[in-house]
Amino acid sequence: MKNKKTHLKLLTCAIAAGICTQASAGLTLYDKDDTTFSTDGLINTFYVHSQVDDLDDTLDRTQSRVKMGFLPNYIGFNFGKQVDDLKLGARSSFWVSVNDANTNLTSTGIDVRQFYGTVDGEWGQVLIGKDFALFGRSNILGDELLLGYGQVGSDGLIDGQGVSFGNIGTGYLYPFPNAQITYRTPKNNGFQLAVGLMDPSKSASGSEESTPRIEAELTFETQLSDNVPMKAWVSGMAQSSTSGATDVDSNGVAYGVNVKLAGLSLSASGFSATGVGTAGLANLVTADNADVDGYLVQASYTTGKERLVASYGENSGGTTASANNLDAQNTAVAWFHTVNSNLKLVAEYDRTESDARETDTVALGAVLTW
Repeated sequence: MKNKKTHLKLLTCAIAAGICTQASAGLTLYDKDDTTFSTDGLINTFYVHSQVDDLDDTLDRTQSRVKMGFLPNYIGFNFGKQVDDLKLGARSSFWVSVNDANTNLTSTGIDVRQFYGTVDGEWGQVLIGKDFALFGRSNILGDELLLGYGQVGSDGLIDGQGVSFGNIGTGYLYPFPNAQITYRTPKNNGFQLAVGLMDPSKSASGSEESTPRIEAELTFETQLSDNVPMKAWVSGMAQSSTSGATDVDSNGVAYGVNVKLAGLSLSASGFSATGVGTAGLANLVTADNADVDGYLVQASYTTGKERLVASYGENSGGTTASANNLDAQNTAVAWFHTVNSNLKLVAEYDRTESDARETDTVALGAVLTW
């Protein structure tokens, strides 16, 4: 129960960095004397109907909710200033829940997911502060259901005031926001490398981490032919944590590819990791040598204002070396209708199967961005 509550709390901060490529580009508030200041944000709410068939009958029920989707509601602020040959930048983003009053009257808290500065030059970029991690970052940013709802079945998330899982636990792990020092190279022939020192996750309150966690991501973008862009990526992480006589070594690799042809988008991604839990490196791990693997395959087709998505993903593995308690699959279909550049309507169906339960979810909602 304690682990489940931890997951619920941590997963109320699902990723939204990079969604401006799917939504709007933000509003410029100031642009003068080589200095810019802008804002961006997202508000989404869904009517959600879930039917749960729990294997031990403890969660059997039909549940109706009004909730936010995979992404929390947030507002972000961006700063930029050119100083000689350097471009200085900063970003902060603040996240809130909309469905927080059904048990606590109101308990909205401001959750700071990003608070970082950047220095750019001809040599690349250095980022300092808090941002989403590198391991699995492109897997989740490339999810065609990022602006949708996703699964709530693998950990029984039909309750609570947080977000849904998206495809966390059924296709990828979550690159939790982390204090970091990250260097990114300039793009060269389509390649770009990012390497970061991350504040390590702990295996116990008094555990020892003698070195930071190392994470890296290599991306490659090219045109296979006219109007056929392709993006491929691979990322990895490694860290160690010692608590008493117990050593927990965590490592993993994630990868993927996306190809677009006219209105068709095809994506395939996957990962393999050791010493992580349901969502990833959440406060650390489980047991050493606990393996989990996963993959996600998706297709979407866009015509005019309509985008149709088909998705299947699964994770397999456990929180101990011999367990399979992380096994889960999610099959989803979704329809996105663009009303205008700031408003989308969403209809989505997810069927999630795990060792604990089967959950069918229908979500109908709207996403407002700026």
